Amino acid sequence: MLEPAYPAIAGSVAMHVAWNLLVRHQGVQTQMLWWALALHCATLGLWGLYVLASTALWSRELLVFLLVSASANTLYFLTLNRAYAHAPVALVYPLVRSSPLLIGLWSMLFFGESLSFPAWGAMLVSVAGLLLMAATAWRKDGFTALPLALVAALATSIYSLSDKAATAYLPTFGSLVGFVTVGYTASFLALTLQMRLKYGVWRPQRAPRLPHLLIAGASIGLAYALVIHAMRYLPAAVVVTFTNTGIIIAGILSISLFREHAHWRMRLAGILVICLGLAILAATK
Repeated sequence: MLEPAYPAIAGSVAMHVAWNLLVRHQGVQTQMLWWALALHCATLGLWGLYVLASTALWSRELLVFLLVSASANTLYFLTLNRAYAHAPVALVYPLVRSSPLLIGLWSMLFFGESLSFPAWGAMLVSVAGLLLMAATAWRKDGFTALPLALVAALATSIYSLSDKAATAYLPTFGSLVGFVTVGYTASFLALTLQMRLKYGVWRPQRAPRLPHLLIAGASIGLAYALVIHAMRYLPAAVVVTFTNTGIIIAGILSISLFREHAHWRMRLAGILVICLGLAILAATK
């Protein structure tokens, strides 16, 4: 029963790396995250909402999960966007991706889902590697970004568990895309309002190149729908830990392709520690 999870995780990681790298290298004036959410909601999102409306097993519980996931998603994107304004992605994102420990804790406390001791150890090792990578980008404004990144990590843990619980009511992949779209629509509207309040405009000053926009818009929604699909077969904390493979790939690309050589030895050490944690986790399955 576990096999379907791994292709979904692999596809999610590839798309997650794609849209995060595009967001990272487009600049503040472009606000690539805003554009990617807008394109998803206007294209694949419309299809997903139709499938969600027609195939979901509607109940009071599903409505609660929709509300919780949408609220947590919105909080995630707002705090992540603000954190990026104060500190580089290399610092913020590894901190945000340390959420598997919180997910495992909430799963145990509220859903009675237990993880093995080796699985907890593997997640701890993986998070240690993430913190090591984050430390390479630390600077004085990191103190401003740190609480924002931690709130984003908390939001990730909340919507991950809510999304997993919702899979019992979402029988098709299209309904998962629609479920994600509800949260992404709320996030898009919140980012638009944030941009209006901060910059006095309703849309970013500059549009991204069309190929970049198409890749980011197609990837951002499908990537997370695949994560939720994988949660049908594996604990949420395990799935989110495995998706941190994307940070390994992005880190290697930043050093080799984008020639970001600052503190590269320490970053490489962090990558190796994350790999060790993932190897241990894989051995427990």
